[in-house]
Amino acid sequence: MKIIILGAGIIGISTAWHLLERGHEVVVVDRQPDAALETSFANGAQISVSYCEPWANREAPLKAIKWLFDKEAPLLLRPQMDPSQWSWLLKFLGQCNDSAFERNVQQIVALGAYSHAALKDVIRSTEFEFDRLERGIAHFYTDQKSLDAAGEAVNVMRRYGVQRRVVSKEELFQIEPAFRAYADHITGGTYTSTDESGDARVFTQHLARLCAERGAELLFGHDVERLHRTGDAVNGVTVRPRAASAHGEARSFELKGDAIVVACGSYSAPMLRTVGIQVPIYPGKGYSATFPILKPDEAPYVSSIDDGKKVAISRLGNQLRVAGTIELGGFDLDLDSSVARARCHMLSRRIETILPGVCDTRTPEEGGNPQYWCGLRPATPTNIPLIGRTRLKGLWINSGHGTLGWTHGAGSGKALAELMSGARPAMAFDFMGEERSRSPRQQPRTA
Repeated sequence: MKIIILGAGIIGISTAWHLLERGHEVVVVDRQPDAALETSFANGAQISVSYCEPWANREAPLKAIKWLFDKEAPLLLRPQMDPSQWSWLLKFLGQCNDSAFERNVQQIVALGAYSHAALKDVIRSTEFEFDRLERGIAHFYTDQKSLDAAGEAVNVMRRYGVQRRVVSKEELFQIEPAFRAYADHITGGTYTSTDESGDARVFTQHLARLCAERGAELLFGHDVERLHRTGDAVNGVTVRPRAASAHGEARSFELKGDAIVVACGSYSAPMLRTVGIQVPIYPGKGYSATFPILKPDEAPYVSSIDDGKKVAISRLGNQLRVAGTIELGGFDLDLDSSVARARCHMLSRRIETILPGVCDTRTPEEGGNPQYWCGLRPATPTNIPLIGRTRLKGLWINSGHGTLGWTHGAGSGKALAELMSGARPAMAFDFMGEERSRSPRQQPRTA
């Protein structure tokens, strides 16, 4: 088939790679001048099969209310006059109970295990460098109540094959000595040795170039103007170059294909609404800061999660990436608002507190040059992504991965390529437009 993929983040490019593997003709369209320049650009860098708890849990509503006026809160709700936000929030509240939490964990872990295996296959066949570290992921806690709750979460995860375990404070420092500087504040942690980290942008851009070498047409710098629906089918899309050609002004043109995949992250929902498809995807604005490492011997190698501020910490060569927070306030990418500045500066202060003097954490006002960034995480109320066919013939979706796009990218691309090629992915997961071929109680393979 000739397949048009809209979006060149980790999800779109992974989908392109796996479709090419199965002999399809592929065209990728993205408005940016290269792959991975939006949500995949500067995320937390973690490939975290074991740290994938859904946002929705029994404690989330009260926490969201408590944090409503805190600019630095891990989860910040900014109410909008937007029906899609309120519809999403109502669905989210419906998932804030123990039974939904465990059901959602099962689905997310199943995809995570499948995706990690798929990623390793891609890495073996391509062999390019992306600051990969296979040292697991540690999660440290600063109070006993949170550590006790982590023990309960570990039990849930282990039921679904994830080998996450609780570790003492001293064992945590044996796993990652860099956190001894913060020892007086740490009560203990959890650890999974099978998780890893790496630069999603570098990986995605390398994979995009390999896709082009294998025959994919990459239309970077092109806006998607509209999908073409005829009756109950979609078979084309109008795109427009952002820059004029040597022959004059940029002109729109139509691409025809046997199938179209919408992999536009948070922008998938408004795009699909233009052809009558409603999907519960809403943007969750996340922030990151990337700091130059000043003391390499004292910087951590094990990717970690700081439970106190709910941020991920990952080493990428001679830089340290810290990322986190969720802001539900629409399609806002402003880095200069008072809220954005507060959240960025919180990341700087937090790293200086945990790892004093290890990085250059000075803000621009102080003469430093931190690489602050924000991106829109495409979240579903369950945190389970939407992968599969829509009700319109020829129109497919691969979106809604929230904070786990890097973790789930390779597997989501492979799974969709298998579905589009008439096969059934070997995992217990609810794909859109497909009947489940496995029992809902069947557990995924061990992560």
